[in-house]
Amino acid sequence: MTLPSEQTKQIKQQIIQQIENTFPEEKKESAIQQIEEMNESELENFLAQNNLIKTSENEGEKCIFCSIVSEKIQSYKISENESAIAVLEINPVSRGHTLIIPKVHIQEISKETQDFAKEISIKLKEKLNAKSIQTEDSEMFGHKIVNIIPIYDNKTLEEKRQKAPKKVLEELQKELEIKEPEKQEENLEIEKKPEIISDKNTWLPKRIP
Repeated sequence: MTLPSEQTKQIKQQIIQQIENTFPEEKKESAIQQIEEMNESELENFLAQNNLIKTSENEGEKCIFCSIVSEKIQSYKISENESAIAVLEINPVSRGHTLIIPKVHIQEISKETQDFAKEISIKLKEKLNAKSIQTEDSEMFGHKIVNIIPIYDNKTLEEKRQKAPKKVLEELQKELEIKEPEKQEENLEIEKKPEIISDKNTWLPKRIP
């Protein structure tokens, strides 16, 4: 299998972002140059060797999206539920471009994941004051995801992707992060009934005639 050129470009940008976030300064430049110079076949071999892609020879290895879910690859997560996670796209079409990634390696989007995508779409539109929200399914290495793209002014899904700086993504993550409300612990304290005073439980002075 040879990777399509558009996928190759996106994957390289993901890997380079990871290098910039985790590699020592003295090794960053050479590592980034090595990734940029890889052709499609070399990149595919690199992904397979680093357990970032499923191959026919090694079906047990995880794809790049599975690695994001398992946190082997850094991401900017803003929400999750039992079926999927929502992370910011590091090469967004527009501000707030979010990926809904199913937690299981699948080729079909479940109803639970679709509902989750709708919830995130509504919250993104409210928080970012977007004109509208467009969604688009895509697939890479057999793992289907949902793109949620806020539309501002005349932007469309065909707009050129641009790499977002780490600081911008971190600030946007804080702004958009959707935390589940903490569950209030039930008050298990049993109300005590007032004790009836009697000569059995209270000492009383003897009455003086």
